[in-house]
Amino acid sequence: MTKLAIITTHPIQYYAPIFKLLHKRNVINLKVFYTWGQTATNSYDPGFNRKITWDTPLLGGYPYEWVNNTSVNPGSHHFKGIINPGLIAQVNNWQPDAVLIIGWAYHSHLRALHYFKNKIPVYFRGDSTLLNKTSKIRDIIKSIFLRWVYNHIDHAFYVGSNNKDYYRKYGLKDKQLSFAPHAVDNDRFKMERSAEAAQLRASLKINEEDILILFAGKFEPVKNIKLLLTAFIKLNTPNVHLLLTGNGIDEPLLKEQVAESNKTDKIHFLDFKNQNYMPVLYQASDLFCLPSKSESWGLSVNEAMACKKAILVSDKCGCAIDLVREEENGAIFKSGSLDDLMSCLTKLTKSKNLLTDYGNASGSIIKPWNFLNIAKAIENKLADAR
Repeated sequence: MTKLAIITTHPIQYYAPIFKLLHKRNVINLKVFYTWGQTATNSYDPGFNRKITWDTPLLGGYPYEWVNNTSVNPGSHHFKGIINPGLIAQVNNWQPDAVLIIGWAYHSHLRALHYFKNKIPVYFRGDSTLLNKTSKIRDIIKSIFLRWVYNHIDHAFYVGSNNKDYYRKYGLKDKQLSFAPHAVDNDRFKMERSAEAAQLRASLKINEEDILILFAGKFEPVKNIKLLLTAFIKLNTPNVHLLLTGNGIDEPLLKEQVAESNKTDKIHFLDFKNQNYMPVLYQASDLFCLPSKSESWGLSVNEAMACKKAILVSDKCGCAIDLVREEENGAIFKSGSLDDLMSCLTKLTKSKNLLTDYGNASGSIIKPWNFLNIAKAIENKLADAR
């Protein structure tokens, strides 16, 4: 059986279930090497501006090893946050037939790419896109560097259309690319939580016939929640509420903006909610909005769609062209455009029945974006390489 070493920073809810599924299917033999180190299971998250401990099991059902991280500032938010002098030796001791590296923008991951090139097949997964434009000079320098980086890999598993375009630009051929969709645990999110959802709406004094728009995530500038707030405050549609769930550096500014508005009774804040409660949030809402200035994908959109919700995203969200279909399950607005966002909000909030129809469409669209198809893509590629 082919032995696959997987190098990734830390246990997260979007990858641990894939590792567990791969191990359970027993088509390949895998071991995960976590490079952040064991402290990653209970660490400060700079995006949420707080310490996070996930409430879903992330370490059961598959083999893994912690790798000692000697960084003075450990974390996955910067290149020198992952420094593992013993990584190569640990992986080699396991004697894998191939290695899958998730993300290159860390000291040890880039070193591993370089080391394993031409020794064993090197596979890669990331979700970068070309959506953020740069100057011509910067683009040339970036292109030279990234072509060098991706010259070290044999095959990449792309998460969606924008990610595929990115790999193509930086030198990978179609034969070096396999589709392995970005996914969440669709089954967990679509489980019935209607009683809790109704309780949440009641606690916020939101009537059953009212429309609730939801943002859930980090309160940081790149999410552009301020634009969503500005548009909502200007919105004239009655019986519409906005719920902002999360924490982060922008929280005081956002709350100040609401306090100065005339819609304090229609705009609600909730602190960060852990994974087990997230389906309740989505199921309580009618429309999920992700207004980001930059978003490589936006897995919260997958989560909302699994809960059968209509979607509104900016065109800087990597998932937009794959998951959001205009006048079928939602809308895409021009990032940073208040007028375009307001136009979309006005159309989408004119009818709760419309949002219900869009939500049902979301539930159908998201079905193939699942963990099983990721696992199959990895298994099929390893089978081809034998």
